[in-house]
Amino acid sequence: MAEQAWWRSGAGRWALRGALASAPAAAWAQPAATELPSIVVTGTRVGASVMETPASVDVVEGAAMRRGQPGINLSEGLAGVPGLQIQNRQNYAQDLQISSRGFGARSTFGVRGVRLYVDGIPATMPDGQGQTSNIDIGSIGQVEVLRGPFSALYGNSSGGVILVSTEDGVQPPSLSASGWGGSDRTWRYGLRANGATGTGPGALDYVLDLTRFTTDGYRDHSAARKNLGNARLGLRLDDASRLTLVANSVDLKAQDPLGLTYRQFQDDPRAAPLAEQYDTRKTVRQTQGGAVYERQVDGRNALRLMVYYGQRDTTQYQSIPPAAQMAPSQAGGVIDLKRQYGGADVRWTSEVSAGGRPLTLVGGFSYDSMREDRKGYQNFTGSGAGRQLGVRGTLRRDETNTVYNADPYVQASWKVSERWTLDAGLRYSTVSFDSDDHYAVPGNADDSGAARYRKALPVAAVRYAPDPGLSLYASYGRGFETPTLNELSYRPGGEPGLNFGLAPALSTNLEAGVKAGLAGGLLTAALFHAGTDDEIVAAGSSGGRTSYRNAGRTRRDGVELGWAGEFARHGRAQFAYTWLNARYADDGPGDIRAGNRIPGIAREAAYASLAWAPPEGWQASVEGRLLSKIYVDDANDGDAPGYFVAALSAGYVKKLGAWELNAYARVDNLFDRRYAGSVIVNEANGRYYEPAPGRSLGAGVGATYRY
Repeated sequence: MAEQAWWRSGAGRWALRGALASAPAAAWAQPAATELPSIVVTGTRVGASVMETPASVDVVEGAAMRRGQPGINLSEGLAGVPGLQIQNRQNYAQDLQISSRGFGARSTFGVRGVRLYVDGIPATMPDGQGQTSNIDIGSIGQVEVLRGPFSALYGNSSGGVILVSTEDGVQPPSLSASGWGGSDRTWRYGLRANGATGTGPGALDYVLDLTRFTTDGYRDHSAARKNLGNARLGLRLDDASRLTLVANSVDLKAQDPLGLTYRQFQDDPRAAPLAEQYDTRKTVRQTQGGAVYERQVDGRNALRLMVYYGQRDTTQYQSIPPAAQMAPSQAGGVIDLKRQYGGADVRWTSEVSAGGRPLTLVGGFSYDSMREDRKGYQNFTGSGAGRQLGVRGTLRRDETNTVYNADPYVQASWKVSERWTLDAGLRYSTVSFDSDDHYAVPGNADDSGAARYRKALPVAAVRYAPDPGLSLYASYGRGFETPTLNELSYRPGGEPGLNFGLAPALSTNLEAGVKAGLAGGLLTAALFHAGTDDEIVAAGSSGGRTSYRNAGRTRRDGVELGWAGEFARHGRAQFAYTWLNARYADDGPGDIRAGNRIPGIAREAAYASLAWAPPEGWQASVEGRLLSKIYVDDANDGDAPGYFVAALSAGYVKKLGAWELNAYARVDNLFDRRYAGSVIVNEANGRYYEPAPGRSLGAGVGATYRY
């Protein structure tokens, strides 16, 4: 999507402003006579505006993400961010599929290679595996999407960064209720309270949002239900300090329809024969909380301290055949995980001067840890005619895993002159793994072990602004991606122990970009390159055990373009385009050959929308999304064909005193195209394809009372 901000002139100067639109994640320009404040980007920690940030970053307003949308998935509002490939897999047992400039595309479940944060609390664990199930669309204030070299400021597995912030409580207080009903018996209900008691010392502000979501699913055996609660409480301690408390809880139960072969995808995309046979499914219960203390020590120095703790229990039933589970080394077809995680981040910011020019210095230390009690069971009981599938059977795995990262970091931003700015940063990341195996039997040796990875991650950038409405920049960064606990669990060839031979993937990232006010909107363009050594890929899958190895060098070269603007006062338009050439540079293990495309990554992606969105009265929007074909495996001998889909939405907003009422309807996949919405990369049995729904309809209502 184009930058979620726009530029406007006033007294010869430009300022950045955010706004709302009915199109997903849109923000637009509106000329005015007075200068408005800039949207501040927190992702680079120095508090610059989008225009002043020497990186590709989009700021998406939460209210815009909810307008005209079901309000269920993060993909609804971020589908048009350039460089970000975000797919709704129609499978709530496996989460969204997210990649940033190709990083994270190989993930078969959860989010890999892209770091996620919610109110400053990592939704990505120290090993690099993340999830979006606890992100509450109903209370989002804004989402920042950071791509390119500056992502390395977040350490391990940060090919891109998504930072979600809950909205602030404001006056006057309000109560809101909303609902959505759509195809496949999809329902969402939401209730939100927002308010504040003032702005001075002792003032409180609060946000509480509760959501329930249920669906039968587009595919057979893809029903899901999720209960989600999110709360944020702010307390102004005194004139210089603030304490923010956040709490989040999610209870998810979802069937897993699994992938299909190409023939199955063509013959009956709704089918899930293997999933029904094994009753594949997943349950998740997670509760976490955190606190952020911020203090303006004096006019030049500020302190920020964040601490958090959470628990996450996951049980997943897989489709591994009983015969494959007979080997003593097989871990079974039921995964039972209990995780406890927590951490802290302390940061000091100083505004000083060097050579008579402003210099911002940031120093901090981040520590995150996770303890995982992992057990595996057979997914069957009995034998012969009395065998029952899809139930918990005999224990086959029992281990305790711990992982932590300890990362000091420093940053500096120096405004050398009115037109030139230099930025630099360094993060030294240590990621440590330890596994204690409690299940050792004849034929299954003790798999205990430990591994540790360390890497210095520098970033640097230069920015030139010939006038306030134009910004040119170039940046450099080094990033790395350690194996996750799942990727370390097994060695190739079925040998026991952790896969100590698996090295982290190291990347060199370069970017050059321009941001400019153009035709009443903001134009952004970026040219980027990422060269990676020791890319981590699947080495093979046998008996339900997937092992990984390093594949040599890869290259990702691409271009991103985005523009958003306003016309005729309430008319809005936006456009985004990404071209990405992601290839293996060396011959590698298995079917990897130099020149092959990296699977799971589209070469081209485009998004466009046109909307009419007055603050009251009729609203409407039309949008389209294009994605080129995606290869499904390293050999490039199969692909998911490219597609174009369109959507329409229309609604009405009415204000009656203290009440604001709205109703809207939406049609997705307007032309009823048949396509694979996502793919499972390198799936061992050829079940690569996850079909997307045909034409789907839905309608929503909402009411807000301010008192």
